[in-house]
Amino acid sequence: MYAVLVTGGKQYRVMEGETLRVELLGEHEAGNEITFDDVLMLGDGNGIKLGDALKGASVTAKVVGHGRADKVRIVKFRRRKHHRKQMGHRQHYTEIQITGISDSGDKK
Repeated sequence: MYAVLVTGGKQYRVMEGETLRVELLGEHEAGNEITFDDVLMLGDGNGIKLGDALKGASVTAKVVGHGRADKVRIVKFRRRKHHRKQMGHRQHYTEIQITGISDSGDKK
């Protein structure tokens, strides 16, 4: 079974046991359990569920840790103008491991 969930303004397709990096969830410490209630789609071998069929569906995950991604270098350059600007950015992330995907309970 897989699910599509939303966190940090992004959508992730997840399966049980997967480990992924999402936008920083700062209020959770390593080892804590998180529940994501914003599930867009559930799928299994028999088909998919969308919309109202997902009321009550959730995805649970365990926080593995926090960190910062590799540096992204930004260079702005104007030729023949003696202008060059260099910047860098390291995005914070939370690494989570999906522990369970629960259906809404009402079978239609």
